[in-house]
Amino acid sequence: MAEFHKVNIQEIKQETADAVSVVFKIPENLKADFKFKAGQYITLQKEINNEEIRRAYSICSTPNSGEIRVAIKKVENGIFSTYATSSLKVGDEIEISVPEGRFLLNTEANKNYIGFAAGSGITPILSMVKTVLETESTSNFTLVYGNKSIADTIFFDELEQLKTTYLDRFKLHYIYSRENVKNGLRGRIDGNVTNYFVKNMYKETTFDAAFLCGPEEMIKDVSKTLGNNKIAKENVHFELFTASVDKEKAAQVKEGQTEITVLLDDEETTFTMSQTDDLLAASLRNDLDAPYSCQGGVCSSCLCKVTEGKAVMVKNSILTDSEIEEGFVLACQAFPTTSKIVIDFDDV
Repeated sequence: MAEFHKVNIQEIKQETADAVSVVFKIPENLKADFKFKAGQYITLQKEINNEEIRRAYSICSTPNSGEIRVAIKKVENGIFSTYATSSLKVGDEIEISVPEGRFLLNTEANKNYIGFAAGSGITPILSMVKTVLETESTSNFTLVYGNKSIADTIFFDELEQLKTTYLDRFKLHYIYSRENVKNGLRGRIDGNVTNYFVKNMYKETTFDAAFLCGPEEMIKDVSKTLGNNKIAKENVHFELFTASVDKEKAAQVKEGQTEITVLLDDEETTFTMSQTDDLLAASLRNDLDAPYSCQGGVCSSCLCKVTEGKAVMVKNSILTDSEIEEGFVLACQAFPTTSKIVIDFDDV
């Protein structure tokens, strides 16, 4: 189910002091498998210090570019990000999964798009910006991009070049939290900043779709403000860095034992698990190659369907109410609440 392909590193570019972009050399026989839509991600897998580590990274290149490029920013105590930004070299072999994800740009003519990105949240947004500019000659993109400083701004030079090349169709606005910059706002992206752009600066513009990527608080503030400015909920698309725990749902997780049957790759496996264990962790502990990536409830790699019994998700920023009603759960955030449960990784 979790299929990875061994590829080599083709290029590494230092984007900022603590961030790199990485291009993978995709063999000819795999290029069809690695076709993607702007906004999707791939999962990287590498053994580091005798431990298999997986991490999801959004693709920042465009579908028409012919390359798979991701940006990786070093995070404190991040095993994979530290390795990637300090030890990874051109020519090294690494395993990657095919593109996936639900944060997608569906291109149409004569549209006005707006994006809000914070820090490394620019990665999928950049792919969307470039895709719109390159393929939709009658569409426009407005981007609000927040960082600590210019030095911390990933893809600063590339964005500046895009602004020059597509002067009439690409509007770029920076906001910095730790630096005063000419023509840049000071602070963080929040409801007030969102209002400044959609209600004042671009009050004559009707935005057809909004794309948001960053921390949860930013996503909540911007989404709410966009809704107050009559941008329909279904036209506001987002991807979170991390998702917070739903305390009410977490309170439903109790001590107990559950007999679980897992359908994976057309094979059934049954074992007993603790109800304080999530479905993914229990599956991996029982040597099942269940799909996963972030393990934080912000990607959809571990999606499965509960076909018998019940489970409660303590985090969810991805699945819709109708999908939850159909029985879909994120296995890394789902805990069984019945004495017996059956989950299906194949029927997704």
